[in-house]
Amino acid sequence: MQRFILQRLIALVPTLFGISIIVFLVMRLIPGDTISAMIGTQYKLTEVQAAALRAYYGLDKSLPEQYWIWLTNALQGNLGFSVRSGQPVLGEILNRFPLTLELALGAVIIGLLIGLPVGIISAIKRDSLIDLFGRLFSLVGLALPNFWLGTLIILGLSLYLGMLPNSGNYTEFTQNPLANLQQILFPAITLGLAFSASVMRATRSSLLEELFQDYARTARGKGLKEQTVITVHCLKNALIPVITLVGVEMGYLLGGAIVVEEVYALPGVGRLLLNGISQRDYAIVQGAVVFIAFNFVIINLLADLAYAFVNPRIRYD
Repeated sequence: MQRFILQRLIALVPTLFGISIIVFLVMRLIPGDTISAMIGTQYKLTEVQAAALRAYYGLDKSLPEQYWIWLTNALQGNLGFSVRSGQPVLGEILNRFPLTLELALGAVIIGLLIGLPVGIISAIKRDSLIDLFGRLFSLVGLALPNFWLGTLIILGLSLYLGMLPNSGNYTEFTQNPLANLQQILFPAITLGLAFSASVMRATRSSLLEELFQDYARTARGKGLKEQTVITVHCLKNALIPVITLVGVEMGYLLGGAIVVEEVYALPGVGRLLLNGISQRDYAIVQGAVVFIAFNFVIINLLADLAYAFVNPRIRYD
């Protein structure tokens, strides 16, 4: 187990290194530069003033020099400074990460609470009306775009029914837990419904496959009740693909649910990244993408480790 964890952590280094190079080059290929985006169209700079600003931010250096400076600083925990706000990039990311983490956890919890029971019942009641309803639910959940569902929830539940606030100044959980949960609930539902559809399909197909395995037939032949065969023998094996799905989805969500954060005006990591791209804030984009990749790898490592807890026969030695 320790060797497996060490190998995955070592693989993290070239992964982050490669991603940082790709993001660095892609951002420089986008038309326009940081200084033009920062000044906008309201003010005009002379060539001397623009050159002075580029020199101040190190943008007058060659690309290898710029990347080397960024890399050496990043290895010391310094991801640079935002051109727009002047604040440290790492601080900007960490300030917004709790919201993104809360949103991701809420979406995963909602997705599992809906998707797991629907998938299990759909597999047990295969080809019944319940199964048909479950499959229809999964198709609708996968087909609905998040931005459309989020807009519909805002219009229907927030504006017309006035159930919960649709947007506004974000309140941190530590300041006012109730107000925070009210702001997070609808975005989490928006993300969670689509995720629940994926969980439902994975659970149903995996459990159906396990129900017809030889060990399940043997258990039935020994006189065990069908409920025992399902819960004790089949469900644990069927949950392994679901764990993989949760790990991948959690990694994506921790990267920032960009569309949902934008629809609900939530200041998360995804919105920070989106603003950084539109404003050519190279340091923000570079730092945020590396941070997202780091989270993605760590979450998937935790998902791999969770296999052993669900099914003790799985070993990594």
